Amino acid sequence: MNRIASAHDWTRFGWDAGRSSATVDPTGITAGNVATLRRQQVSLDGTVDGAAIYLHGVRTNGGTHDVFFVTTTYGKTLAIDAADGAVLWRFTPSGYDSWAGSRQITTATPVADASREFIYAASPDGRIQKLAVADGHSVWSTAITRLPTHEKIASSLNYFHGRVVAATGGYIGDAPPYQGHVVVLDASSGRLMHVWNSLCSDRRELIDPSSCGESGSAIWGRAGAVIDSTTGDIYFATGNARWDGRINWGDAAIALDSNATNIVDNYTPTNTDELSSRDADLGSTSPALLGAGFVAQGGKDGTIRLVQFGRTRGAAPRRGGETQVVSTPSGTDLFTAPAVLNAGPTTWMFAADNGGTAAWTLDGGRLQAKWKNRNGGTSPVIAGGLLYVYDPDGGLRVYTPESGQLLAKLDCGSGHWNSPIVVDGMIALPEGNANQHRTTGVLDIWRVQ
Repeated sequence: MNRIASAHDWTRFGWDAGRSSATVDPTGITAGNVATLRRQQVSLDGTVDGAAIYLHGVRTNGGTHDVFFVTTTYGKTLAIDAADGAVLWRFTPSGYDSWAGSRQITTATPVADASREFIYAASPDGRIQKLAVADGHSVWSTAITRLPTHEKIASSLNYFHGRVVAATGGYIGDAPPYQGHVVVLDASSGRLMHVWNSLCSDRRELIDPSSCGESGSAIWGRAGAVIDSTTGDIYFATGNARWDGRINWGDAAIALDSNATNIVDNYTPTNTDELSSRDADLGSTSPALLGAGFVAQGGKDGTIRLVQFGRTRGAAPRRGGETQVVSTPSGTDLFTAPAVLNAGPTTWMFAADNGGTAAWTLDGGRLQAKWKNRNGGTSPVIAGGLLYVYDPDGGLRVYTPESGQLLAKLDCGSGHWNSPIVVDGMIALPEGNANQHRTTGVLDIWRVQ
């Protein structure tokens, strides 16, 4: 019989299928003890430019352990004992030696199966692997691109109702041909069930990107596919490419049905052509679901657009019509995933960019600014009543969410897309930058003393 998932698991990037990055579960870490946590640095044979996931009390390596799982930029997936930092097992994809140290990478965070017996991880050859928690062996491996040297699995993987949901983007330099697409895999068999291509979207199959007349439209936001757990609808945003509201959907926020077959709603700014021409991707971050149909969509143009989805369901193109446009925390590119906390009747949103961190509440269909500072950060996390924001220049800051009061800055090294998870009296945070192409890295684990 499958074990029922503990409330203390952290099974994916962003905590839940909707990527809220917020949990009210107690963590054992409080405003009173956060500054006294003890740090362990675990050496890894690869850089983890993403986040860890965590399963509590699972059978692995011949015993019962609390385990962190991470995937390195070159596709090694490691199971790490949360108690002492020992590596319990590692999975190395068969092509590892051919791309280790090269520009061919992945920055996708893995996701756990609902059974807690398997996890799913990406590799630079454009494949998703199903790995057994018990020993790391591969159950199946499925390619989600026909051109992995041009199409990268950058965004974190998601899981919903027995399906794995993933997306593709491109590499630095936007070298054609490539295109962003969403895929749905059967978690049991690895069968490729559905494909939605953001360019040449009339072709519902995995295509050679050179066979499409357009290139680009990367899906590369850290959260990747964001899933509404009520409807199963799949939300994501695309990068620079042609938009025609028909078969080409560059620089757009899209909602697909749960099968990734039909568009149920969409949005692109009125200046979509300008955004594409000046490399100001709308899709530098994924949609943040605020409730009541409201979606916050950031971008590389230094703004966050509040858009209401769901007023009408269908594929009719929507250009413009934002409810509101606000500045990112410092008015610079937003590359991170906002955190969304539903606190009773109040919805909070927290976001960080390279030059600041800020908080808003959603009130009357409008974002109301509550506080901001000049401390840059990656994707924020709310856990146990505290706000955690990693500074890629080094240091993990911990705040009181409602006021922005700084409670502690925990010492750690520099990074890139990395973000923390907080669970069972521990914080786990990888260090390092995928663009440095290293085959070594560090996982920081802080514990309550």
